[in-house]
Amino acid sequence: MFKNNQYRAVIFWLLSGCFIIYLMIVVGCLTRLTHSGLSITEWGVMGTLPPLNENQWQEVFSKYQQTPEFNEVNYEMNIEQFKSIFWWEWTHRFIGRTILSGVFILGFLYFFIRKKLNQKLKKRFIFLFFLGAFQGVIGGWMVASGLNKIPAVSHYRLALHLMSAFTVFAFTFWFALDLIFENPNDSKNSSNSKLKPWLVTLFVVVIIQIIFGAFTAGFVELSNENKPLFRPGQIFNTWPKMGENWVADQVFSKSSFFENCFENASGIQFIHRTFAFFVVALVIVVWSKSNKFNLSKPQYNGITLLIYGITIQFLLGIFTLIYQVPLILGVLHQTGAFFLFVICIFLLHQFSYNKKNIS
Repeated sequence: MFKNNQYRAVIFWLLSGCFIIYLMIVVGCLTRLTHSGLSITEWGVMGTLPPLNENQWQEVFSKYQQTPEFNEVNYEMNIEQFKSIFWWEWTHRFIGRTILSGVFILGFLYFFIRKKLNQKLKKRFIFLFFLGAFQGVIGGWMVASGLNKIPAVSHYRLALHLMSAFTVFAFTFWFALDLIFENPNDSKNSSNSKLKPWLVTLFVVVIIQIIFGAFTAGFVELSNENKPLFRPGQIFNTWPKMGENWVADQVFSKSSFFENCFENASGIQFIHRTFAFFVVALVIVVWSKSNKFNLSKPQYNGITLLIYGITIQFLLGIFTLIYQVPLILGVLHQTGAFFLFVICIFLLHQFSYNKKNIS
């Protein structure tokens, strides 16, 4: 580990970027759980400077009062209550626009000027910059979906926004791992070829589960008048059954398979809670098969973290559902999903072989 001493500073730079992305995801989760995401109605430059006086506060509040969310949901909100949701959204944008972009841009310029980057690293970091910029564009597109007729953002756009943040993290973390581990494993190690397909399958299922987690958090069942009724996390708050049944009748209440899977609160919750068992089963398979091989220490540690991670995340999911998504459990549950995602990336990297030296 850290054999690439010439890239030690670059590694810490990338890992600091990973931490800031994680921080942005947590604040994004808090923004969603506090229903603060539509408090800033203009994308523009907002996110750099907040209102600095009462006149400016009144101006941004007046713009919020013109939104469907205020008219349909928060019509009794005063300006002081508005400030509490405004600060969550502003902080989320500030982290992404100012801190994260500053770390990546200034760090890249510093290492570029100091000639610390080879050609391959330059291309990778330019790619990260555009990937991060695209994430910001998706964020604006997501917010716009909740500023028209419906007082909630599109759950499809919310999921895309979340997964784009996870994608930026994944590439940043993978590039750091390439520098930390020059040659992760011996290419002759048979555990690589036999376990990697299972890890890839697990990774795909985890991604699907995270997407449906975003749907569970972001989808809003609406009345015929487009007024919000409830979210998937606010119904059938029992486990392991959905109320009195293993599969609630409401899961099939829509007219088509697509609607029941993606636009039905009960159907979305059913898929999310069911996929949790698939994730657990795959983790058990990976753990069982890994015991047949002589693993390296990083591989062994990764498998161990995977077992602990899925256990904690599964329990968090149950308690988050039972207690109807309180703020702290909602944040912890998304954080658990994030770390499960990180562990999968680490394991995929460790079980890759014939890696080419980045330097």
